[in-house]
Amino acid sequence: MSQPEKSAPRSSEPDDRKPRSVYGVGAEPDVQASLANERTALSWIRTGLALVAGGVALATLASFGDLPVVIVAIAGLASLGGGLLAVWSLVGWRRTERALRLQEPLPPPSALPWLVGAVVAVAIFLAGFAAYQALTGV
Repeated sequence: MSQPEKSAPRSSEPDDRKPRSVYGVGAEPDVQASLANERTALSWIRTGLALVAGGVALATLASFGDLPVVIVAIAGLASLGGGLLAVWSLVGWRRTERALRLQEPLPPPSALPWLVGAVVAVAIFLAGFAAYQALTGV
């Protein structure tokens, strides 16, 4: 019994995948590297979604109780940060995928320093707020 012949991918046919700014340049990269890039982007999107969900949960809790306005502000910032992180993940995916296709060095993680800075700033603010509440007895 003969094996069915597999047709080789035809490179002369145009690639109709979107976005064209990514798939319209360079050569097809290593599948493992491309899938790892996609998994990383999906992880960032999950993190952004968790921030949005946390912000919604905090806002809901604040509406039921007499919680300080700071909690509502943190809820808003968490939701906004989650949305920005999702957008940033798409930008990072595009940059990395283009670099893979063009066989260029991978771009640095541009969102990471901002994310670390935001986490440190929120942690310092919350520590200061907790200390203020403990000292004033509010």
